[in-house]
Amino acid sequence: MPKSQKIIIIITTLIILLIIVFWYLPQRSQKDFSQFEKSLPKIMKLESSAFQNNQPIPLKYTCDGENVNPPLKINEIPEGTKSLVLIVDDPDAPMGTWVHWLVWNIEPQTREVPESPVFDEAVEGINSFKKTGYGGPCPPSGTHHYFFKLYALDIMLDLDSQAKVKDIEKAMEGHILDKAELVGVYSR
Repeated sequence: MPKSQKIIIIITTLIILLIIVFWYLPQRSQKDFSQFEKSLPKIMKLESSAFQNNQPIPLKYTCDGENVNPPLKINEIPEGTKSLVLIVDDPDAPMGTWVHWLVWNIEPQTREVPESPVFDEAVEGINSFKKTGYGGPCPPSGTHHYFFKLYALDIMLDLDSQAKVKDIEKAMEGHILDKAELVGVYSR
C-alpha cells in the first residue's frame, strides 16, 4: 500500500474518533446533569402572564413576532439564595438542544423578569443564535418545546459573558438549591 493511502486511512480514522468523542462527551454530561436536576426539591415557582405551562407561546415572543422574551414571575425563592440562573432551551431542535437565552447572577430579590429586561448585575451569555440576550422560538418545522429553567444558587458564578451552557452547568454543580421550570410550545 502506498504511503499516501496509509496517511489517508490514519487521518480518516482520527477524524472518526474525534467525531465520536465530541458527540459522546456532551451527551453524557447533559445526561448526568439531568439526573442531578431530578433530585431537587422544586418548591420555587416560575410562571408567565403570557402563557401557561405546556401551552403555546404567543407569536409576539417568537422570531415570527417581536422576538422579545415573555414576562416571567418568580416565587418561593429558597433561603440562602445568592443568585439565580435562567436558561431557556429547545431540546427538540434537529441538531441537538438549542439555547435561546442564558442569564446568570440574577439578584435573588428578583420577582419579575419583564419583557426586554435590563439586568443590573446579571450577565447574559451567548445563545445558539451566536447573540447575547433572548432569541425567541423559531423552529424549522413541527412543534417544539421551550424550557424556561430557573435555578437558585448558593453562590455567584464567576463566568464572563462568553460562557456557554455547559460552562454554566459545570459551575452550578453542587450549588443548586432549587429549580423551577416553565415549558411553552410553538410551531410555525
